[in-house]
Amino acid sequence: MLRGISPLISPDLLHALARMGHGDDLVFADAYFPGDSTNTRVLRADGLLIRDLLDAILPLYVLDAYVATPLAMMAPAGEDRLDPTVEAGYRAVVERHYPGTPAPVRLGRQPFYERARHAFAVVMTGDTALYGNLIVAKGNTLC
Repeated sequence: MLRGISPLISPDLLHALARMGHGDDLVFADAYFPGDSTNTRVLRADGLLIRDLLDAILPLYVLDAYVATPLAMMAPAGEDRLDPTVEAGYRAVVERHYPGTPAPVRLGRQPFYERARHAFAVVMTGDTALYGNLIVAKGNTLC
């Protein structure tokens, strides 16, 4: 175990974070997300909540400052309703580490999957919150 790194971060996830470049996306996927059919690099974080994992990586991860917002979530489809506590939980974590970060952009289902297809990696969690998937764009450590 390394000091100063959350035990929630697996060796594989730590390796992926280190290999990512600025502008690369990391997808935090819920337990139902089609990770393996969406992306070739899928990491497992079963049993963990996205909010907790996000809080663990943000001390190691720089958000992309060159985009309108470094965060993206899936927009509800049809008559589905969002649970506002899901985004609020993510926003509280992000605000603690990166105050003033804009709210996540909401992408339709297919645009979200397309962005996930081009992401550096998908992290499959045990989260079951509806529309809880989150994409986080990595920035430059010099910013």
